Amino acid sequence: MEEKGTISIHTENIFPIIKKFLYSDHEIFLRELVSNAVDASQKAKRLSVIGELKGDLGDLKVTVKVDKEKKQIIISDNGIGMTAEEIKKYINQIAFSGATEFVERYKDSTDKSQIIGQFGLGFYSAFMVAGTVEIDTLSHQDGAEPAHWICDGSTEFSITTGSRTERGTDVILNIAEDSEEFLEEARLQSILNKYCKFLPIPVEFNGETINNPNPIWTKSPSELTDEDYKNFYKELYPFSEDPLFWIHLNVDYPFNLTGILYFPKVKNEFDFQKNKIQLYSRQVFITDEVKDVVPEFLMLLHGVIDSPDIPLNVSRSFLQADANVKKINTYITRKVADKLNEIYKKDRTAYEEKWNDIAVFVKYGMLSDDKFYEKAKDFALLQSTDEKFYTLEEYRNYVQANQTDKNGQLVILYTTDAEKQHAFIETAKNRNYDVVKLDTMIDPHFIGQLEQKLEKTTLKRVDADTIDKLIETDAKPASVLSEDETKRLKELFEKAINNQNMTVGVEALSTDDQPVIITLPEFMRRMKDMNRMGGGGMMMGNFPDMYNVTINANHPINHRILKHNDERGEKIAKQAYDLALLSQNMLSGAALTAFVKRSVELIDKE
Repeated sequence: MEEKGTISIHTENIFPIIKKFLYSDHEIFLRELVSNAVDASQKAKRLSVIGELKGDLGDLKVTVKVDKEKKQIIISDNGIGMTAEEIKKYINQIAFSGATEFVERYKDSTDKSQIIGQFGLGFYSAFMVAGTVEIDTLSHQDGAEPAHWICDGSTEFSITTGSRTERGTDVILNIAEDSEEFLEEARLQSILNKYCKFLPIPVEFNGETINNPNPIWTKSPSELTDEDYKNFYKELYPFSEDPLFWIHLNVDYPFNLTGILYFPKVKNEFDFQKNKIQLYSRQVFITDEVKDVVPEFLMLLHGVIDSPDIPLNVSRSFLQADANVKKINTYITRKVADKLNEIYKKDRTAYEEKWNDIAVFVKYGMLSDDKFYEKAKDFALLQSTDEKFYTLEEYRNYVQANQTDKNGQLVILYTTDAEKQHAFIETAKNRNYDVVKLDTMIDPHFIGQLEQKLEKTTLKRVDADTIDKLIETDAKPASVLSEDETKRLKELFEKAINNQNMTVGVEALSTDDQPVIITLPEFMRRMKDMNRMGGGGMMMGNFPDMYNVTINANHPINHRILKHNDERGEKIAKQAYDLALLSQNMLSGAALTAFVKRSVELIDKE
């Protein structure tokens, strides 16, 4: 038997266009062909169950072999096979009437993201790497004859009697000279590991099964232990620490989706890596670019999502406007919020222990999704400097009586560096004020959101001003200095400091407060924080920091300075100012050397 014909398309240049537009993804030929073999195997299994496949089903598997001498790659299966008529129907009629539109639309286009998928051309990705492609197949149908198809990448093909004696299909790729890299076993192994690791039918390469056909996301959570989830995490990410916890996704209406999302343990904020969630479609790896399917704030999670309902084209980008994508995104957001709330309610102590690892996910979600904020405000925590945790509502109740200013505003004091700002924290505690830690990269944005969302509430960094100005009340210490003494003290310090970026003021503070306090106003600090994160524009790059220097009118050292009112007084003033700089790690170089030298002189003269 021999039959010759032409493949049913309406143009002669379909193959060059396929090769041109798929070239950047040339390795996907193996994914497509192995996936087709798996589909044929699963069809055989289904037909066997309903009694339409006669004889023994056997052990279904897909085999990939490479023959360097013949320059061939062979993908074999023992699935349902094809008859000559089925080859003509499914292989020869490329894209049916859509081929002309396809060619005309894309022949001059450089946009690869919208090409091919809807035309059903997966098998023809073989021609990206092969000069000639052969199919040797035998159908499961009673009395079927083996068939052999061959095509050289033109529109011409031939079908002859095949050589297979058992049900199934061999696809033989005669590799082109410019694609001989794919004859290297290591190259094929890496592609199989990437795309075929969890295919539902065993895939053999070099005599070994390279895939796990039953990954845990295909099972019911009731069948699985914590160890199963942890072991699967190690299978996905071999060198990572155990995850904090995980969420098992399983929904079949109004869309199909399964998967497992893991909350990773992060050592520091710079460890965050996106593209750690893998997207599968029926256990075939598609991409780790899951934008739009997964909410932006959860891109930092790890794990697997498998859904046949995400429309994909050959470049494996999904259609962002698709209704199912939006539904999946919403579903995942809700599931994550529910899981966090469940952990919080079930074991608050364990939740608090995890808080520093999961805070960035929660805060990022609150910032980017109002619906998530409404759920998360009940389990988002604030951590005080004495290591106690509070929900937003709990914290308001805790500090409201003592930290409401004379205008009725609740003032939440925070620190971005508890060690560096220790003196300011201690001053706040001496007033029985509480200070919370907001010291991560996301917190400048989170602070702004809390001020928008929480009624009559403002947040101030503990070192942004003197404590009595941070929380203004009607009860203020009186100054022991006269108006003239206050003026002379201010002038003396201005002369000693001699820095136009330092605004000097004299205020009546407690005698327990420092003699000199240097602060950067809250708005300046916020601008600096936003600028550091890339959100402050060029403003901070154009203007120097403008500090406030507050001289404590009631401190004994400043009274001594007034007594001397000469060069020695100026020297002591300079010393007190440098001590304030030193307390904020703002003294270095020549200024630090001069401070040490002056300290020795002052001690020597006592």
